[in-house]
Amino acid sequence: MNELLVKQKLALCLQQAVLAAQQQGTLVTMPPEVIIEHPQNPGHGDFASGLALKLARSMKMSPLAVAHKISEYLSLPPEIDKVSVVSPGFINFTLRDEWLKEQVETILNAGESYGNLDLGKGSLVQVEFVSANPTGPLHVGHGRGAVLGSTLTNILAAAGYLVEKEYYVNNMGAQIDNFTRSLYARYQQCLGREVTMPSEGYLGNYMIDLAQEIVSEYGNKLLNLPQEEAITKISEIGLEKMMAGIKEDLRLLRVDFERWFSERSLYEEGQYNKAMAILQGGGYVAKRENAIWFESTSLGEDKDNVLVRSDGSPTYFASDIAYHYNKFMERRFHTVINIWGADHQGHIPRMKAAIRALGIDPEQLKIITYQLVTLRRGEEIVKLSKRSGDIISLREVIDEVGVDACRFIFLSRSADSQMDFDIELAKRQSVENPVYYVQYAHARIASILRLAEQRVIDYSQGDVSLLSTEPELTLIRRLILLPESMEDIATTLQPHYLPYYAQDLATAFHSFYKQCRVISQNEALTKARLKLVKASQIVLAKTLHLMGMTAPEKM
Repeated sequence: MNELLVKQKLALCLQQAVLAAQQQGTLVTMPPEVIIEHPQNPGHGDFASGLALKLARSMKMSPLAVAHKISEYLSLPPEIDKVSVVSPGFINFTLRDEWLKEQVETILNAGESYGNLDLGKGSLVQVEFVSANPTGPLHVGHGRGAVLGSTLTNILAAAGYLVEKEYYVNNMGAQIDNFTRSLYARYQQCLGREVTMPSEGYLGNYMIDLAQEIVSEYGNKLLNLPQEEAITKISEIGLEKMMAGIKEDLRLLRVDFERWFSERSLYEEGQYNKAMAILQGGGYVAKRENAIWFESTSLGEDKDNVLVRSDGSPTYFASDIAYHYNKFMERRFHTVINIWGADHQGHIPRMKAAIRALGIDPEQLKIITYQLVTLRRGEEIVKLSKRSGDIISLREVIDEVGVDACRFIFLSRSADSQMDFDIELAKRQSVENPVYYVQYAHARIASILRLAEQRVIDYSQGDVSLLSTEPELTLIRRLILLPESMEDIATTLQPHYLPYYAQDLATAFHSFYKQCRVISQNEALTKARLKLVKASQIVLAKTLHLMGMTAPEKM
């Protein structure tokens, strides 16, 4: 779908109208960005613009007068039936019923490609998400980031971007060292040795399970090695097993990656040295207090940041700079999107400063942070795992409520909002559960189409011009919002709009179903409505698939 969306056409029409009024000396102010919205009251039309409200002050006219003046110069696109000006100065637009009906055929002809855009024009985008340290199993917070990232990549790909999904494997540094020594201690304990756990070690029960698994495979062989060699070996084994578990959890959640990028490779393949050389050459590096600092205050930051500690070990920040050097300067991604937990919020300004110091436009780096997830069973907050007695893993939640419910709920709030995940509601087979409500709409559609097939009704020649009732036209109005919703998400990077759209679409279909008998004695109307039902199936299934969910045929 390469043609302009209706809202884009209207924005262009408004700009041209103001320009025409200028040329006639009626208006003298160029318009700011023209924003087209949907009126809260459907009775006011399909689209609205508050452009006149923005121009009124500079024009020294009332917003209502400016709106009337703009409307005089409007040349409306063929999709629009009428334009109206309402207080305090909105310009409202209503779609033609005939055009609306034609969109059913447009959807049927496009099939699964309906809603696809050419917004990205093949631009290279990398989305890095989850990237949890391989020191423990994934928890529900990681699940939220995983679903945000995978849904966003689905949308961007459908909007015409070339997208690569990446998981950054933090396989070096202090946390990995703590993990390794904790695992080695547990391994020895499993073999009967009295060993104390490290003071900053990982104490979760999963570490005991992991150690027992290694004992079952290797016995006491690692005890016969020199200690440092044994620690290195158990680190390799433990990290490999942890990553295997993470990959399996993500696979269950229907999340995959084109690349699993090793932090260690940044040092082995030279990106770290190259990135540090650029910072050094730009005068952004200084040595003091036996450490090496990035002088980010010269780029407007509140404080400088350590790159290399006094013991010679690089910081996480230094690795991150090298990683982004690799993304932008070696792999040539035009846009990089990082999806981080809220605990990384303070890392964003210094990361942007480092990007600028590397000679890259900081606007090419987009960072989304997501808030914590609170698990509930109704009113009760769930804090401990039933299985292990400590952390609640992502896999436990997937096993209990299912993948579709996990994905929909993780996606149902904006990333910057705290999330309450009600396990009992997610499992409920009723319209109170938004996951069930949306998927039931698709199952209901499939049931209608099966009945049509059983009765051998060929609706391919159905006349969509017969669709004239309010429930029918309201449903079509919801169907045609998919491309617009996809554009909004691709532009704002806020995929939570998609479950909202899915619920609105499901509501419109359920209402249509209750008020309009699809298969009836009226053969012509039956065929027209079956076309509308089929178009609804295409759009709803596309929406569910973009969210990584299934579109059930029966429920």
